Amino acid sequence: MKPGVHFQGSTSRFGNAIAVNTRNTCTWKPALAKVGVIPPRVEGAKDWQWEAAPKDGFHVLRHTCASIMLEAGESVVTLARWLGHSSPAITLGYYAHFMPEAGDKGRAVIDGLLGKQGELHASRNSPHSPQGR
Repeated sequence: MKPGVHFQGSTSRFGNAIAVNTRNTCTWKPALAKVGVIPPRVEGAKDWQWEAAPKDGFHVLRHTCASIMLEAGESVVTLARWLGHSSPAITLGYYAHFMPEAGDKGRAVIDGLLGKQGELHASRNSPHSPQGR
């Protein structure tokens, strides 16, 4: 994806934002019901009345995509911009736990500058590592 390009499905064909409730009730949940992932809407229920849990909502795709992108090493700043967050701090608040190698790059750079290699540097689980404390 490129900066300024929205996640597929988050905008109308005119580039306008689509309300999450509209996407969930008119497209996403009917599709899930059709393939048997969630129960069909009860007869006589209003368009927005589904028995499906929030975990079955369209928004879970946004979280899945963001999590995968962070695990793949995408920049938090870039991801925040793509998600429309006002600050990367918001993105970190939701997704920091999907950054399993946080700190490893910095340690590797310092180790390289100091000429340390192999077993000489502290691992993530070492008591000498800031993350091990």
